[in-house]
Amino acid sequence: MSVLYLTEQYSSVRLEDETLVVRVPEDKKSGREARKTRIPMMKVTQVVVYGDITLTTSAIQALIAQRSEICYLTRYGKFIARVCGDDHKHGQLRLAQRRAHDDPTAALHVAAVCVRSKLHNQRTLLLRSARSRDNEALDTAAERIDEMIAKVDALPAEAIAPADPARPQHDSTLGQLMGLEGAAAAAYFQGFRALLADPWATAFTGRHKRPPTDAVNTLLSYGYTLLTTQATAAAQIVGFDPYVGYLHSTQYGKPALALDIVEMFRSPVVDSVVLTLLNNRMLGSDDFEEQLGAWRLSDKGRRVFLEKFEERLNTTITHPVLKSKVTYRRCLELQLRLLSRWLLGELGRFRAFYAR
Repeated sequence: MSVLYLTEQYSSVRLEDETLVVRVPEDKKSGREARKTRIPMMKVTQVVVYGDITLTTSAIQALIAQRSEICYLTRYGKFIARVCGDDHKHGQLRLAQRRAHDDPTAALHVAAVCVRSKLHNQRTLLLRSARSRDNEALDTAAERIDEMIAKVDALPAEAIAPADPARPQHDSTLGQLMGLEGAAAAAYFQGFRALLADPWATAFTGRHKRPPTDAVNTLLSYGYTLLTTQATAAAQIVGFDPYVGYLHSTQYGKPALALDIVEMFRSPVVDSVVLTLLNNRMLGSDDFEEQLGAWRLSDKGRRVFLEKFEERLNTTITHPVLKSKVTYRRCLELQLRLLSRWLLGELGRFRAFYAR
């Protein structure tokens, strides 16, 4: 089963029997030749549409009927909308999810697990790379993150509720947790910079999201967007409401629960892909475009990134809790299933995902 990425502008997709037919028109300006590709419906679990690409009604209906969601993004990867079938019928899980959301101690438990997992996996990536490098910045960053992990572990299990419910992170245990996460992130990206080869290391001065101010930030933001799309789909498969979270605030249009789960997988999936692409010179300066201080991937660069991103998601590892061989893509769903079992009282605690 796989994800179908549609990136060629002005393409069209229609249904023929049990097959999706993708027609790419000729583009004389870029030298693109017209072509047609046939993809069996049964192999498609998700379709990601970039920019001006048309799916016929019959194709959309067939995808929804087999529970394959469709995600619409702009040409440059900004999320627009998702199309999927009926909501999951697991009403008990959604009730438990909302009860935990309104319980400061339960919400803190989930948030702390997500943050600790994130920090552990960031430290693991830095230490793994430090074995083959003599770089003080890597050791310093790893030590700083280790300090933040110890402070996360020292936080009280019983949450101190915020004085103002409209500001859940202010003067609360959750606010302290997020402060530790921010301090660790500052240290991590200093170490991450030491892992980059020039000219990327010189241009990367830290994490800048809106807009991304260099090629490295462009890749990180793009990868995190794709990973959030995967986590949102996984949340719906399990039966969650992806818009009700614990670490991230619940706001209109914000897939807070998906963003919570993504924290565990940022460094082992996205950050790892970014380092591979840049340090192995699989992407170059001509794969990026700069407009008014904001950087974007070119169409060619986007295809290269998507190929490597999919390869990483389909990498098989041993799940640290279940001890079974699974892909990173499957791990996203399994973390949500572990969360559901804790919420429903079947597990004593929510278990973190620790990369090795």
